[in-house]
Amino acid sequence: MKASKPVFSASRRFAVAAPLLFIAAVAAPGLSPAQDFPSRPIRLIVPFPPGGPTDIVARPMAQMLGDALKQTVIIDNRGGAGGTIGADAVAKSAADGYTLLMGTVGTSAINGSLYSKLPHDPVGDFTPIALVASAPVAVVVHPDIPLKSVRDLIEKARAEPASLLFGSAGSGTPGHLTGEMFATAAGVKLQHVPYKGSAPAVTDLLGKQIPMMFDPLQSVIQHIKAGKLRVLAVSGSRRSPVLPDVPTLAESGVENFESTAWWGVFGPAGLPPAVSARLKNEVERIAASEVFKEKLGDLGVVPMTGTGSLAEFQKREIEKWGDAVRKSGAKAD
Repeated sequence: MKASKPVFSASRRFAVAAPLLFIAAVAAPGLSPAQDFPSRPIRLIVPFPPGGPTDIVARPMAQMLGDALKQTVIIDNRGGAGGTIGADAVAKSAADGYTLLMGTVGTSAINGSLYSKLPHDPVGDFTPIALVASAPVAVVVHPDIPLKSVRDLIEKARAEPASLLFGSAGSGTPGHLTGEMFATAAGVKLQHVPYKGSAPAVTDLLGKQIPMMFDPLQSVIQHIKAGKLRVLAVSGSRRSPVLPDVPTLAESGVENFESTAWWGVFGPAGLPPAVSARLKNEVERIAASEVFKEKLGDLGVVPMTGTGSLAEFQKREIEKWGDAVRKSGAKAD
């Protein structure tokens, strides 16, 4: 007598097949959220008000990134607390790639040392994606001040320690900390005068209320070109293309000196690798393009490419600026 074959009902066959169908569906390439990215508009948070340097960098990047991804990239300006409010909004957002930060040297390298308490970890709560642009700090004086070069500045500061005042946009800003790093590197003492922003500091410099400033180039370039301010040097590793005749501080005798304001795109921690890689490829391609360079204009902000991993760059910057903050004694709360 032959053994009878087991008989499966339709419902039984479905019960066996259903898990396999589910697994196949989940594994199907077309159904992965990361591979479908982006399927809706992306928000790029700018942690400063409209019209400032970060906004100037973010807007062309948002437009070109949207074109590349075939989705709208919306600028969301959230200023306050030195960029902390906007950065915190990204740190606490869903890790899906639809909320990004246009990070700055302040939000991503300085603030961790400058603020005694931050609501987020500038490293652990973010996924670094790619660098975008940079700008040097300019050393500027009023044309009536008898300082024609960095050498003149150093000689005067050595002859009259702590008597030479320099203004900045505020304690802990790139201008202030660059001034402190310069003083340390040159072996001189300068007296810092903090302002609540670059504009009032430049106004006092133009009025000769202070003799000099360390300020990001884009904030003073128009006054330099108009002859209302004299620029002694820039702080970058190379000369600025908008001021090709102006030497760097390193060329002016302050060996190995380099300090720049910079911008980069970050996502929240835990961004899916496929999403992060897609964004990285597109942002880096855009930053390296001639079109993006043209859109940044002639304010001294230039694309930043070829520097390797943003994560490694950020690590070096945190160490450098953190040391400057500690030596300056600057604090913000």
